[in-house]
Amino acid sequence: MGSRGPIIVKLGGSLARERQFARWIEALRHCKEGVIIVPGGGPFADCVRETQRYMRFDDAVAHRMALLAMEQYAIACASSFPEVLLIGDEAQLRLIGEGRVAFWLPSRMARGADDLPENWQVTSDSLAAWLAMRLDARVLLIVKSVDAKADPISAGALVEREIVDPLFARFAAQTNAEIRIAGPADLAGAGAKFATGDLPGARVLVHSSAHA
Repeated sequence: MGSRGPIIVKLGGSLARERQFARWIEALRHCKEGVIIVPGGGPFADCVRETQRYMRFDDAVAHRMALLAMEQYAIACASSFPEVLLIGDEAQLRLIGEGRVAFWLPSRMARGADDLPENWQVTSDSLAAWLAMRLDARVLLIVKSVDAKADPISAGALVEREIVDPLFARFAAQTNAEIRIAGPADLAGAGAKFATGDLPGARVLVHSSAHA
């Protein structure tokens, strides 16, 4: 395994149910490299979607609120792990040391970024790929509450199956990171894999038109 860049892990908001997020964080603590977790929006983003329907604010406003929802999810998840950092500054993210785990607070970096559309097509999936590109991450691991059921699988197929957001394939193609997607079936052995430098989950192909 190389030393280039951190490991970026998108931790799905749906993992809030049954505290699956806690089991994944426990597994990630076995990783010997620096880990940056990109939080989903989870129930906090659901509140934004629901409120938008009757308050009728536009998608740009909803996007800004969804970034804050991701931060709320991060704070809630990290509250069970005092040693896990909460970081919004890009320079500090680049200094994540070996064996440290941090949640990314996205508002400072993502709000107003020229290459990020401000609508619901961009969720934490695409934001994780965007961050992986920005930090030249070695690995991008997308953790979901469903299994991909194919290995390898193309990013386009994940979009078609609505496992990731509509723009994920576009952003994923801009990073040099090795991309994986993991689900419940990968959780039991994840800690052991991280400890040995291996990765759980299925490989994600971004430059192939073939759909698995």
